[in-house]
Amino acid sequence: MKKRNFIKGFAAALVLSFVVGSTSCTDAQRSKVGGLGSQFKVEMINCDGSVARTWISSGKVSSEANSDGYYFKDKKSGKLIEVTGRLIITKQ
Repeated sequence: MKKRNFIKGFAAALVLSFVVGSTSCTDAQRSKVGGLGSQFKVEMINCDGSVARTWISSGKVSSEANSDGYYFKDKKSGKLIEVTGRLIITKQ
């Protein structure tokens, strides 16, 4: 009987921790995960605020740990693009 109560209690705790854990993400974190497979517009900005270059990604724009840059596959050319600097990245 004690073993059955332990299993029920453990299962309830597991479900509760999953529910709490899955709802604790911020909107930004959920959007970041939801970006997989989406297209993004990446704009490189000049010092004067004008747009120097624009790309459309064929998928998610990524960044590596300890890096100030981003990389993505350009939809038009199919090439890997790596950028750093003043950027605006917008989900399409």
